[in-house]
Amino acid sequence: MKLQVLALAATMAFGATALQAKTFKWSSSSDIATWDIHSQNNALQNGIHAAVYESLVYYNSKTFKIEPVLATAWKDISPTQMRFTLRSGVKFHDGSPLTVDDAVFSIQRAMMPTSNFTPYIQGVDKVVKVNETTFDVYSKTPNPVLLNQMTELRVMSKAWAEKNKSVAPKDIKTQEENFAHRNANGTGPYMLKEWLPDQKLVLTQNKGWWGKSDSNVTEIVYTPVKAVATRMAALLSGEVDLVLDPSPQDLPRVRSNPELKVMDGIENRTIFFGMDQFRDELVGSNIKGKNPLKDVRVRKALYQAIDVNAITRVTMRGLGQATGAIVAPQVTGWTEAVHKRYPFDVAAAQKLLADAGYKDGFEVDLACPNNRYINDEQICQAVTAMWSRIGVKAKLRTMPLVTYFPMIQRNEASIYMLGWGVPTFDALYSLQSLVRTVGAGGDGNYNVGRYSNPQMDALIERTKKETDLKLRAELLTKALQLHNDDVANIPLHNQVIPWAMKKNIDVVHRADNRLDWRLVKVK
Repeated sequence: MKLQVLALAATMAFGATALQAKTFKWSSSSDIATWDIHSQNNALQNGIHAAVYESLVYYNSKTFKIEPVLATAWKDISPTQMRFTLRSGVKFHDGSPLTVDDAVFSIQRAMMPTSNFTPYIQGVDKVVKVNETTFDVYSKTPNPVLLNQMTELRVMSKAWAEKNKSVAPKDIKTQEENFAHRNANGTGPYMLKEWLPDQKLVLTQNKGWWGKSDSNVTEIVYTPVKAVATRMAALLSGEVDLVLDPSPQDLPRVRSNPELKVMDGIENRTIFFGMDQFRDELVGSNIKGKNPLKDVRVRKALYQAIDVNAITRVTMRGLGQATGAIVAPQVTGWTEAVHKRYPFDVAAAQKLLADAGYKDGFEVDLACPNNRYINDEQICQAVTAMWSRIGVKAKLRTMPLVTYFPMIQRNEASIYMLGWGVPTFDALYSLQSLVRTVGAGGDGNYNVGRYSNPQMDALIERTKKETDLKLRAELLTKALQLHNDDVANIPLHNQVIPWAMKKNIDVVHRADNRLDWRLVKVK
């Protein structure tokens, strides 16, 4: 029986007393879609939610090893049963105490049909209260990444959810709201004070927080600004302290400014195009009675018509690492072999199209966000031009994050851009979400192109329960290679993330592109 018990430092005072209390003002291109912690699985939103709602465990920002948060200990009772010990003395922002019932309820809530967090409960069978301090998570089969999954499952008050008719998560695909959509009641170091969607978000210090922080920030003000020139102007004028997604062309000016600085790091996020491989006829296409994207030759032609090096050099200005894999190098299962791309070759792409019966090309819908990823709209514009060289006329439409993601999840796009980070640092998270046949328990929850291959499904199912880590990594690599062979999606690049900020800001850069609110300092 493996026992893991980790204790936080005895000092529980909030903030570094040597530093004066400060307001931290920051910006990026898009707003969060909701305050319901199980409604939409979005990296920006998850990082903001983590200031207010806490998980049982979390990644240490400097080592990326799992450390205790609301759970102080965990141990394997059996290969399919893990027991968690809940931290005592923790209170929600409304003053009510954190209980085992809240932890059990929150994991069960993540398992509900309207939850978008099913990848984090894959393999979980049930959650059972043992006593007032412990509870057990049962898996259907041995699950080697259960703890990694728990880093993104934040805890909500059961009584608060019941009182405010928010027992089930808001369905992000609809306009219907619950109380938890615009209100929050967590246990974290900050509390929600104000949220004006697409305008301003204000968090204030939770003076009753149980934990220890190195931060001197007592108020966080987040302003979503779609126009990158406006965001950069706000930084240059001192209106904001940090821009999470600065424009590549402005980085030299920021680096040369003595009052500013840039922190760089490779994100564990891969940008790619997904394709509708389900419909018998594509909506809005001039090809009637069949779907060209079902043909692997067509998908490979679209892939080989993209000059990804030109995109990373010109459009991304170096802020992208070209890849042929659907996961980044930090992720278990990645190898140099799966990282290798099909070559850019217009003539080969034209031949593939002709062999598939589309020598004159075809029209197709292309949907992209315009405020989620680095230069997302510009990438799609560049690819539209590249595809036109082989006769494929992509009808580009772009939209903001808050409307884009619900749209693609309703399967309303023929070709769509998506960026997929891997918070578990394990390829199963990507494979299960993106290429597993759509089903229950998180299978295919973002497979909005509805790719389906029984061989892929079988590999994914094996990795869910394989406990031999060497064999499991080999299975993941095999599945990643099958993804490449099938051209299930078209990988573009792994993002390189620069954060631009004032010189007096102290933060730790994380591969998941989120701020650790316990470590932010304003000097």
